[in-house]
Amino acid sequence: MHTPISRREVLKASGVAVSLPLLESMSPVVLGQQQIPPKRMVMICSTLGLHSPSLYPQTTGKEYETTEYLSILQKHRKDFSLIAGLSHPEQTGKEPHDTEMTFLSAARNPGLGGFRNSISVDQVAAAHIGNKTRFSSVALSTEGGESQSYDANGVMIPAENRPSQLFAKMFLQGSPGEVHRQRRRLAEGRSILDLVGEQTRSLQRNTSSNDRRQLDEFFASIREAEQDLKESEAWLDKSKPKLEIAPPQDIADKSDLVGRTSSWFKIIPLILQTDSSRVISMVIQDHLVVPQINGVTAEHHNLSHHGQDPNKIRQLKIIETALLDTFNRFLTQMTEVQESGKRLLDHTSVLLGSNLGNANAHDPKNLPIIVAGGGYEHGRFVKAGKYNKNTPLCNLYVNLLRRMGVETDSFGTNQGVLDL
Repeated sequence: MHTPISRREVLKASGVAVSLPLLESMSPVVLGQQQIPPKRMVMICSTLGLHSPSLYPQTTGKEYETTEYLSILQKHRKDFSLIAGLSHPEQTGKEPHDTEMTFLSAARNPGLGGFRNSISVDQVAAAHIGNKTRFSSVALSTEGGESQSYDANGVMIPAENRPSQLFAKMFLQGSPGEVHRQRRRLAEGRSILDLVGEQTRSLQRNTSSNDRRQLDEFFASIREAEQDLKESEAWLDKSKPKLEIAPPQDIADKSDLVGRTSSWFKIIPLILQTDSSRVISMVIQDHLVVPQINGVTAEHHNLSHHGQDPNKIRQLKIIETALLDTFNRFLTQMTEVQESGKRLLDHTSVLLGSNLGNANAHDPKNLPIIVAGGGYEHGRFVKAGKYNKNTPLCNLYVNLLRRMGVETDSFGTNQGVLDL
């Protein structure tokens, strides 16, 4: 039985691992004398959810009453919408927290036998942007290298977890020796592709017409990769954006959950403003320590499984209030940066949510979803579906992809498009 040739599979079979940096940043589109800033996407997941009674109002629409949590974001009420009744279908996994893997992909039955993740929504957007930014996408984490970003083969893209290292990659020019080594790696990458191509061409003499068609497609992929490598070398001769600020200091203390989260929220606007990347994902992880927050004496994960214990709920709310406060300050930063007469937030779709709607019961239904910016008409509380019949979260993802310029009617498990 013939198996279509995949560029990735052939490269892997040849023992080759090639990372293709994406290409030179392009100037914003000019309409008359007015520059049109590019569209961006920021996807943020707090993996232990938000306490629902403190989040959701009783009234939908623009006249919703504020709640304990929404009052934290009151300054930005017109900049965001809260959406209830969204979830991914078939999220029963091997372990209760396996839904962390599928928050951005919607792959079914995470962790069960034979499970293979699918591409995440941020990577679909990154593929659409292609070579227009120095980094096609950026995955961030407050703890460790696990991200929620997955490529087309369902392979996780490692997360950046040290702000100082990411800052150096993006904004600090490398030494001549480092540039030389990078240039040599690119040259080696081209020679590897040439070798793979020669080896594969030898197969053509003994293949069917259908096989040759598949090989032609493979060669086209090789040529595309070669062109990518050639153009990516231009980045070595292009100066990185210069910022008049000191590099960030990494926070070594795992208990400083708020500090680690805040560090990334300070860097994200810099990444977007300099057009170093237009697609960012961020995961706020459980650090398995007692958070360094006054009034908290237990681990975040332990408190999320409160069993309706009033003392645990009180401490959980202290943690979530602190995290929402960092998000509020992030939104303020995004509104203070101006570009072409508008705010950075106006051209950036920001989603804050969780893979768990009720962490106490490991329930992946009715996920807490906040969408800010992006040019949408905000200031509303929307019930997109009932608890026992949620609307697919991917209906919203398709809308976000379209806002990024991706012409698509489908992603993951969507059954339409959620209108904002």
